[in-house]
This record gives sequence, structure tokens and C-alpha cells, in this order.
Amino acid sequence: MVVHRKFPTSRREFLAHAGGGFGALALSSLLVREGLLGDTATSAALRTNNPVAAKPAHFGGAKSVIFLFMDGGPSHIDTFDPKPLVNEYAGKPLPQSIERVITPMGVSENPLLASPRKWTRYGECGLPVSEWYRHVGGCIDDICVIRSCYADGLNHVGSVCQMNTGSILAGRPSLGSWVSYGLGSENDDLPAFVVLLDTEKEPPGGNRVWGTGFMPATYQGTRFRSGKEPILHLKTPDSVSPERQQNKLAFINQLNRRHAAGRLGDADLEARIASYELAFRMQAHAPEAVDLAQESRETQRMYGLEDKTTAAFGRNCLLARRLVERGVRFVQLYSGSGSAWDAHAKIEQNHSQHCRETDLPIAALLTDLKRRGLLDETLVVWGGEFGRTPMSEKGDGRDHNPYGFTMWLAGGGVQGGQAIGATDEFGLRAVEDAAHVHDLHATILHAMGIDHERLIYRHQGRPERATVNEGAVIEKVFTS
Repeated sequence: MVVHRKFPTSRREFLAHAGGGFGALALSSLLVREGLLGDTATSAALRTNNPVAAKPAHFGGAKSVIFLFMDGGPSHIDTFDPKPLVNEYAGKPLPQSIERVITPMGVSENPLLASPRKWTRYGECGLPVSEWYRHVGGCIDDICVIRSCYADGLNHVGSVCQMNTGSILAGRPSLGSWVSYGLGSENDDLPAFVVLLDTEKEPPGGNRVWGTGFMPATYQGTRFRSGKEPILHLKTPDSVSPERQQNKLAFINQLNRRHAAGRLGDADLEARIASYELAFRMQAHAPEAVDLAQESRETQRMYGLEDKTTAAFGRNCLLARRLVERGVRFVQLYSGSGSAWDAHAKIEQNHSQHCRETDLPIAALLTDLKRRGLLDETLVVWGGEFGRTPMSEKGDGRDHNPYGFTMWLAGGGVQGGQAIGATDEFGLRAVEDAAHVHDLHATILHAMGIDHERLIYRHQGRPERATVNEGAVIEKVFTS
């Protein structure tokens, strides 16, 4: 008689098999008692057997995030942070009293480049916004402008990675993945985390910037395509009936579950099974969610869908609103995907184009969310991986500036109509209420009702957090 034995390949598998599985029960009990199962996130997932089931927040907060990512680095001193001295010193180097910084081009002594912007004070708060974002300016009473952000990276790959994951080095989960892990989704038929690009190019670093790093792949972002079919291969062929499709899925899942039974803790396998199940549910429900033809002509015009300049980003903004309406937790929209905002030269042409593409749709999104009663429960974030220098590059462009730049937040409990922090008189460095990327991430999570110090995922014995065990909430964002 031949006896087949399967030896455990991991400690978790050993505990699951030892003593009829009581070892795993004891381990789970100890981990929950010690708070080592990622707080409510993992324990809720264990109870429901669904890793993206809706989970309670640590305290009251918004339900969703829409992150508007200007890929390539928008110039803060040309949009939301006016600096008159830049024009006064145009054509001259920075005064010797201003400490120099290292840019990708080295220590620049290039002359300052004028900012020929017209600035208007909008709303009751009177915050200035340049004519490049005049429609967004009309919403400024709902916007909190953070003018003192700073980051660690000099180049796009590391900087885009940090703004998405907290680290300039690849391998960590994205912020959207942390939100999915911490709160799950309120819609079982759509992904918890969706990514929308306005071009076919991926951002620097590729899809790992919406990946899960050391977390299970279940929490990664799902990319929806631009155009009339945001989700590829979703439509079942006419020759395949719903019953046949369901039977096929059931058979595939039966095989997968049988395969998984002897491989406990295989996160990639579990993610693959979950993706099959989600894909089947999306075939029935996602077409309605992404069908923008259901929107009124007035709404489509408001988002700029009838103008070829604003249509691509406007379509994604409208789709983002429809997704958060349906319980999607995190939607990230890329403008100029592939670093199109990277204006080392001809910044006037570059930023004029991209601001025109995004200004009207962003204002429409804020207005639409507000009139539908969704702005209070939806946090909208705007910004890029860094800002741009006051010094010129190539005569008519600006270099990367991670030392001081602007992000803004709206909705989700944010106190609008205020500016927090400041850069120096040339917009080069954050000098007041400086806010690191980790602080921004802690603040976004706080708006979602998540304590960034309590949201834990244990990896190789280390309690990992979205803020890389650093960062602090920018309290002024939520107070006037």
C-alpha cells in the first residue's frame, strides 16, 4: 500500500494541519488578542471569508477617495501659489540669501523664469488662483490648499512611487490598496480600487504604483480603460448563455478551491480565485456603472464631454463620480499619464494644454458631487509627484521641485476656503507647516476614518503601516 504524505511548506500551513487545525485556531486567537491581524481589516476578512468585504472605520469619515493625479509635476507657482518676486527677479539668478537645492540637472544657477499668470481671488475666502484653473477657482470655498508639501525623490519613477506608496523604492502597497485593505468595498460587484488613465501610457514605474507590494494581490487597483469600453473582455459573447458562463465559473472555482485546499495562505491563488468571482459579477453589473450615456446631456456638457480638449479627462471624472456613488472606495485619475506635465521646456504650451484639459472637468466633479450630497462623503485630492522650480530650464521650462509644492483637498470633512503652510518668497522650499508625503497620506486616511497608526499589516514580523511608520495628520485641514 502506497501512503502519500504532504509535508507543510510554511509555518502557517503546519499550524493549520497540526492537531486537526487547532494550531491555527490558537494562533488566530492570539493574533487578534494582540492586535496583530491588521486591526479590523484582517479580522473582518476572516469572519466574512471575503477580503474586500466592507469593514468598519476606526471613527467617522468619508466613504470614498477620488485622487486626481497630474502626472509629471504641475507648477505650483503657476497655479495655486503666487510668487510676485519670481517675476521681479525674472532673468536673474536667485539671490545669494536663498539656499540652493539639487535638481536632476544639479545645482542650478539658471535665471528665474517669469510666471505671466493673472491671479484672481475667488469665493468668500478670497484665495488666489491663476487663470489656468479659473473654473476650479470658482469652487475654492470647498478646497483646502496645502502650499507646503515636500517629498524625497528627484526623478519621476521614485517620486510617483512615493506619492502613491509612501516610498521612493518599489515594493510597498499603494495608498488605494491600504484603503481597500482597511475599509473594503461597499459594492460586491465592482473593484474596491479603480485606476483611470487618460492615455494608453502608464505612469513612470508602471502598474506597480497601484499594486499591493507585500500585501495580497486582492487589494490592487483595477485599471479601467479610456473610451467606450473601460473594462476589456467584460461582455460575454452572444453565443454563450448566462447559465453556461455561470457553470464555467463554478467549475473553474471548484478546481481552484481543490487546488487551494492543500495550499493554505497562498495569497496569489486566493486573489486569482477572487478575481474570477468578481469578473463574473462585473459582467452583470459593471456595464451599467460605466455607461455614461445614462447621464443627461446637461451633465455630459458640464464635464466637457462635447469638447475634444476636455472629453478624455471629463469622461474619467464623470465615471469616477458614478463609481463612488456605487461604493467604490478609491478612484485614481491620471492626467497626462506618462509624465505629460513634465515641462522642462515650453511650460506655457505644456501647462496651458493640460490645465485646459482638466480645469473644467475637475470643477464639474466638485460641483456635481456637492449638488448630489456626495461631497461630504467623498474626499477629492489634487496634485502630482512634485512641483516645479522658479529657475528656468532650457530657457522656457522649469525643473523638478520636491522641496516645496502644492496639493489640495476638498470634501470628506475637509475645511475648505483656506491655505495651509507656505513656501519661501520664490516658491522653492516649504518653510511653514511643512507637510511630507507621509503626512499627506496620514491626513487622507484620517479623512476616511482610519487611524494610520492602527491600520497594520504584518510582513516578515514587522508591523507595516501605510505611512511607513512615520507621518502625522495635518490637523489644520479639518479646522478653520
